[in-house]
Amino acid sequence: VLALSSVEVDLSPIQPGQTIKVKWRGVPVFIRHRTQADIEESRKVDVSELRDPQTDDQRVQKGHEQWLIMRGVCTHLGCIPLSGAGEFGGADKGGWFCPCHGSHYDTAGRIRKGPAPRNLEIPQYTFLSDNRIKIG
Repeated sequence: VLALSSVEVDLSPIQPGQTIKVKWRGVPVFIRHRTQADIEESRKVDVSELRDPQTDDQRVQKGHEQWLIMRGVCTHLGCIPLSGAGEFGGADKGGWFCPCHGSHYDTAGRIRKGPAPRNLEIPQYTFLSDNRIKIG
């Protein structure tokens, strides 16, 4: 149980625009190395239009805005969303798409359309260095 309570991840091999999945407490965690375009697109969103209003800054850590770390579990019924706009049928703005019931999340993991009631959850994580994090 203690071994599963946290996981350390080396971020250095993750290229800008790439998302990886790690397992933490039995669920997937998405780690995305966001591009400057991803960040700018996320910051332009009018938060008042969001079902679960959160700014981009509320979803990332200051000084590490290029890293988006979130639980890879749809907040509707717990399916695992897929990343990528073209590859998986239209995830909003290149974010994530849940194939079970059609929820779309943007590049900050915020719900944009579909039945999901909330944004993808941000787990507790700490930067141990610029290229290493501890989740949990």
